[in-house]
Amino acid sequence: MNNIIFDVDGTLWDTTEVVAKGWNKAISEIGGTTAHITASILKKEFGKPMDEIADDLFFDADDEKRKLLLEKCCEYEQEVLIENTDNLLFPDVKQTLKKLSERCRLFIVSNCQSGYIELFMKKAGIGEYIMDYECFGDTGKSKGENIRLIMERNRIDDAVYVGDTQGDYEAAVFAGIPFIFAKYGFGNPANYDYAINGIKELLDLQERL
Repeated sequence: MNNIIFDVDGTLWDTTEVVAKGWNKAISEIGGTTAHITASILKKEFGKPMDEIADDLFFDADDEKRKLLLEKCCEYEQEVLIENTDNLLFPDVKQTLKKLSERCRLFIVSNCQSGYIELFMKKAGIGEYIMDYECFGDTGKSKGENIRLIMERNRIDDAVYVGDTQGDYEAAVFAGIPFIFAKYGFGNPANYDYAINGIKELLDLQERL
């Protein structure tokens, strides 16, 4: 295994408690929906493209209001994450990425908004270990298409995708690469090629694949 592509939310960190506060602030400011956001609600939604999340959560808002809500949610999400000083990483993430980066190339593909991956890497202190990244907010493409884009851009012909949801599995299938299920994350995909109970297990798995 010479190339590993990671999902972010539910795979590398859990921001749901913090982000829920930002989203509820946006809702109280914009109005037009009865939605109240909790960490458990976000765990069910994270991994989907941002527009799909807005459709799910703000189904009772009209199109214009839904667009405003999503924009303000993304704005306040960035603000609360920048202000946050708690460690939101799952156990052993930084140390494991450092060790893996000495053996293989690491990448990130997420369905998040523009700027989110950059903020994650800065807050986590792992930017030096990541070769390239892509997201829905920058391309408007699906996760599977963005995985392919990363692979084409970096001339990758062998890779795995590490994620935690059914959508992550489907994206890996679309891209034609194996899927490693992070069992500690938010989802419960119907299928996967390999599974890990903690990110440190990737160190052994990487040597075997």
